[in-house]
Amino acid sequence: MTEWILTLIGPDRPGLVEAVAERVVARGGNWMVSRMAQLGGKFAGIAHVAVPEAEAEALAKDLAALAADGLMVHVEAAGESLSDAAAASPPPAPAPHLLQVVGSDRPGIVREISGVLAAAGINVESLSTEYTKAPMSGGSIFRADFQFSLPSAHSIDQLRTDVEAVAGDLMVEVSPVSPLQPE
Repeated sequence: MTEWILTLIGPDRPGLVEAVAERVVARGGNWMVSRMAQLGGKFAGIAHVAVPEAEAEALAKDLAALAADGLMVHVEAAGESLSDAAAASPPPAPAPHLLQVVGSDRPGIVREISGVLAAAGINVESLSTEYTKAPMSGGSIFRADFQFSLPSAHSIDQLRTDVEAVAGDLMVEVSPVSPLQPE
């Protein structure tokens, strides 16, 4: 099997995920992992798919044809496959953690928090942000969920202190992610 990472973007409308999934399945492929969202009137996503090598070229053409409907699909070879990673039996990874930041919106929040994580040598594995209006004040509320694995040499308490130092009036919570908790 050939494994690909697909990046997708186009005007949002019903049926976009189905259009991509239909083409993957039609070529004997498998949809493995994905993250997709509607952002600012656009559909944006990333998906990890596997397809039989004999069908790879045809699937690439099928996906490229979606541009006629406004959906741009970029195909890139995946790095280490999920099956290769399992076979290699790497040492156990550090436990995943979730850093949640909530408060009044202001420019630079993601840059400041991600800067603290990068300075600590922490790789952000998943980031989800949201911008909403506060129900009572009408102001803007920003929320970010950073998922990461904390290297064993780092203290969660020190990380919390470092994040709070740049977070200002934002609420900060760092907690382990249970194996059953969704990313």
